Amino acid sequence: MNNKYKFLPGQFLIALNIFVLFLLIFSTHVVIPFWLQPIGRMHPAIIHFPIVLLILSVVFEFLGDRNKESTQANLIKYSQTILFAGAFLSGITVVMGLFLSKENTYEGDTLFWHKWTGSAIFFISSILFALKSNIQFKRPISLVSNTVLIICIISTGHYGGVLSHGENFILQPILSNIKKPVVPIEKAVVFDDLVRPILEQKCMSCHNLQKQKGELSFADTLSILKGGKSGKVFIAGNPALSLLLERIHLPVDDEKHMPPSNKLQLTAEEIMILGLWIKDQASFTKKVIDLPSDDSLRMMANANLSQKDMQEETFNFSAADEKTISRLNSNYCSIEHISKVSPALDVRIYNKETYNVKQLQDLSDIKKQIISLSLSKLPVTDEDLKTIVMFENLQKLDLNFTNVTTSGLAILSGLSNLQTISLTGTKIQFQGLKDIIRGLKKAQKITLWNTLLTSQEIEQLKHDFKQINFIGGFSIDPNEQLKLNPPQVKNASMVFNTSMSVDLYHPINGTEIRYTTDGTDPDSISSPVFNHKTIITKNTTIKAKAFKKGWYSSDVVPFSFYKNTFIPDSVTILSLLNGVHQAEGAQTFFNTKLGTIGANNPAWANFWAGTRKDDLEVEFLFEKPISLSSFGFHYMIEEATGIFPPASVEVWGGENAEKLKLITKISPAMPKPGDTPSLRLAEASFKARTFSYLKIIAKPFKRIKPITKKNQKPAPKKDKKPVNPKDKRPDAKKDKYQTLLLLIDEMFLN
Repeated sequence: MNNKYKFLPGQFLIALNIFVLFLLIFSTHVVIPFWLQPIGRMHPAIIHFPIVLLILSVVFEFLGDRNKESTQANLIKYSQTILFAGAFLSGITVVMGLFLSKENTYEGDTLFWHKWTGSAIFFISSILFALKSNIQFKRPISLVSNTVLIICIISTGHYGGVLSHGENFILQPILSNIKKPVVPIEKAVVFDDLVRPILEQKCMSCHNLQKQKGELSFADTLSILKGGKSGKVFIAGNPALSLLLERIHLPVDDEKHMPPSNKLQLTAEEIMILGLWIKDQASFTKKVIDLPSDDSLRMMANANLSQKDMQEETFNFSAADEKTISRLNSNYCSIEHISKVSPALDVRIYNKETYNVKQLQDLSDIKKQIISLSLSKLPVTDEDLKTIVMFENLQKLDLNFTNVTTSGLAILSGLSNLQTISLTGTKIQFQGLKDIIRGLKKAQKITLWNTLLTSQEIEQLKHDFKQINFIGGFSIDPNEQLKLNPPQVKNASMVFNTSMSVDLYHPINGTEIRYTTDGTDPDSISSPVFNHKTIITKNTTIKAKAFKKGWYSSDVVPFSFYKNTFIPDSVTILSLLNGVHQAEGAQTFFNTKLGTIGANNPAWANFWAGTRKDDLEVEFLFEKPISLSSFGFHYMIEEATGIFPPASVEVWGGENAEKLKLITKISPAMPKPGDTPSLRLAEASFKARTFSYLKIIAKPFKRIKPITKKNQKPAPKKDKKPVNPKDKRPDAKKDKYQTLLLLIDEMFLN
């Protein structure tokens, strides 16, 4: 580019400057037609080109010298050509950005400053290009102008980063590692300490005061309640119809799935927290301790906040081998780091039917790294505590509802780092407990809910050990009647082939178990006494209740047993399973492993095969034809997380895949408002027929209508808005449409 101001490039820049000024001045009146919106969305794609060119022209300007006939003089000439290219491209980028800003996705002060600093880059670079042709354009003026240009580039980049990635994006890695005070569980608020952190990490980069995609912001409670252009983000008490969970549950490749596929996705636990919060009326002020002690949300809060407390500490041991951790993880044992950068491990063991002390012994390879161990509701004995002592760095031990006794706890004095021990629901007695506590040198908190200690005895412990926080409750007088725990089942599997001998038991000697199989609740007079010789030959639900003289009877507990006569020689899944719910693939339906409800067990998803968008199609092949007269399947309902029964299940049969007839169709009932999470059986009987090939087609619900209670207050009337033409769903104004999760773990052929 010659020093003389060229006519054509100059005219291009003048015309572009006028157009940009027009867009800025009349921005409130400008409407971008839909066919121009793709141009605006190219703004992020080309924004880096003018930045690089303008910075390069500034570098050449600083290095060059127009008064010398040398390479330095040539740098000045090159800088003018590069400056024109950078100015012209920056003008195009500004136009695209102004187009993009009209889509009602961005607003606020950050957008204002990003728009004007970006426009300043274009105006300054255009002026610089014009002035550089003037011989009177002195070097000091050039240096000052280019410095201002660089400042504008940095400022624009900063505001653009905030719009695209959220506030403090650049400093976030540093800020996230600054230690924050841990909130005591007694002061924790469900929304502030459980829900808000999820929204801040996974949602607010796109939904804040500066950038409101879909006119939605999660910056404060008023904005959350207001919702966005698609309506309110949740319906308090009804997670199944809440838009927030609907978008989260959509397939990741769906354009309406949130967060977008290129963003960090929510974990299963985070989705569960959001669902339970909404189901509990989505309060912004309720404290964690206001929730019932057995509430799933409270249990998750206890676990999360206690783990955050542990994350504050540094440890003097190295991390365990990840392959070893992966090998030890199983359906009944969850091993996780307490944080991404910590070598310390949290271990939780589940399922009382499969528990034995060998599960603890197998953890010897990671014994130094385990600082938290949960054995809640397992048949742990005093003898097992001898194995637990090997976890030398253990800080937190959960023995709630186990079979340990006061004398057995004495061995825990060997755990020199133990700070917290939970003994809720155990038969711990006051006598001898003080000597044991003295041996726990670092004890800070001991939970004694629902033990044999009286309130006076707990007060005595608080007086004698002021440095320890004793949490007690259920004031119990040993002379008063206690309530029995429900009976338990010993059978390793609840699925049988032809017949099964049911094995029920109760941990307290002398307890009588009475049961029924007709759906009624057992009583202490007319119901049969369980005698370990109860044989069942068909799908049976046994209701059992424990009785003992001097005790209150237990709650009724149901146990469901399922008969499966035929095992296919070949099982093939013809459709893709949900990414989270793969279970054991085709073997899931005949491995005799019944799934559980997922609220407090991270391993629950490993049992279930599921689908959300497509039909679940499975084919069974039999080398020898079978005579089939009934079909059933085991499924889950958990409304809070969008897990619903199938809309229908079709059973097709024949000699082969080409000769099929519809045998039966099962349509399970939808859950009623307020139904608790449950596991259910759906089955159908039909005239016995012979088959070599079966095909099962389970169709997930794609639509649910609003579920309301008679005493539920009607929702406030909304101003009528035109239906968004982009929303291709039929009757979008009348019903909520979403893709619901279908989970099945066993199928039964009889």
